[in-house]
Amino acid sequence: MSGTGARGSGVDGSRTGSRAAAGSRAAAGSRAAAVHEEPRAGLYIRDIPRELLARIPAEQRGPGLGRDAVRLLVSRGSTRVSLHAFRELPHLLRAGDVLVVNTSATLAAAVDARLGGEALVVHFSTRGDDGRWAVELRAPAGGGTTRPRPGGPAGAVVELPGGRLLVLEEPLAAGADRLWWARPSPARPSPVPPSPHPYGVPELLREHGRPIRYAYTERDQPLSVYQTVFAVPEPDGAGSAEMPSAGRPFTADLVARLVSRGVQFAPLTLHTGVASQEAHEPPYPERYAVPATTAALVNAARAGGGRVIAVGTTAVRALESAADPRGVVRAAGGWTDLVVTPERGVRVVDGLLTGLHEPEASHLLMLEAVAGRAAVRLGYAQALARHCLWHEFGDVHLLLRDDNRH
Repeated sequence: MSGTGARGSGVDGSRTGSRAAAGSRAAAGSRAAAVHEEPRAGLYIRDIPRELLARIPAEQRGPGLGRDAVRLLVSRGSTRVSLHAFRELPHLLRAGDVLVVNTSATLAAAVDARLGGEALVVHFSTRGDDGRWAVELRAPAGGGTTRPRPGGPAGAVVELPGGRLLVLEEPLAAGADRLWWARPSPARPSPVPPSPHPYGVPELLREHGRPIRYAYTERDQPLSVYQTVFAVPEPDGAGSAEMPSAGRPFTADLVARLVSRGVQFAPLTLHTGVASQEAHEPPYPERYAVPATTAALVNAARAGGGRVIAVGTTAVRALESAADPRGVVRAAGGWTDLVVTPERGVRVVDGLLTGLHEPEASHLLMLEAVAGRAAVRLGYAQALARHCLWHEFGDVHLLLRDDNRH
């Protein structure tokens, strides 16, 4: 099987707000945002004030600041919300709790290209089992960002740096033209010295790529800004098109403090595809791996009364994909097309640490599956009232399951 991941969509140059980000549609100067419900998709935030968009990383906002200089909103059930510094996390968890983290490294997945006389930016999303890549074609919008552009047509040949080619074959999903399957092709003669790896997309990204970036960010950032402390490069160059951003505020010092308090870390991998910022599509299939050691650690924690807290929606998707109906986790891997909704519920996860999601993000349904609609609704109302920051460089939200509800 071949597949890709997409969590929402975006505007390029170097990356987007976690997993379902859209450029703010708030009016300039707006200080409040309405929260409302919509039956088909759960809870929505109608408008996000522009000043609540995190435009630069926390460590760039002032001298002496680190990645962990963000705030942490904590929702405990449907009635309690508190606001903390993220550095306080060790005091908010208990010995025996397990944090499940995604070790996928972020790729420099945006590459300048041409289709005939048209300038393009290609977002490389996911590598299929047959050697093809799911890609999104974007139009340059100035300032290092991009705007949506229809994909295709089938058979079109996209010219990449170094004389490489990319042949568009078919849409990823019937009736949709945003993401296309494309096959790397031998290079044409070019005045540019040929790459020693003419067919290798990972080599192309290392040589010519930059992180995917969205319009609300202030400027391009180096790839290191988009790597989490948990990122482990894969030997074959696989990785995520966009950062598993919930893990970004963690530092080595904070991890050490959590471990010293008896909190354990369980690694897994899910390589995320490009988001669907404008379309707010549900996630496509994504490649994942849950190792046997992580399965054993999670099962032991649950048996011993510890809480299993996923760091990011990607960790939820992978872990729940490896669980049986009784909530027992086993080593698993391959492709997952699981979409976690309130109707499906969660079998393993007791809590979720995640960023703040955009109004129509499909991941809001996952938050409801973990904590319940009332908890998510209250949490987002408090995030707005307390001027928390959205997107991958913003503040984070810890949602803990309401045991009475379950």
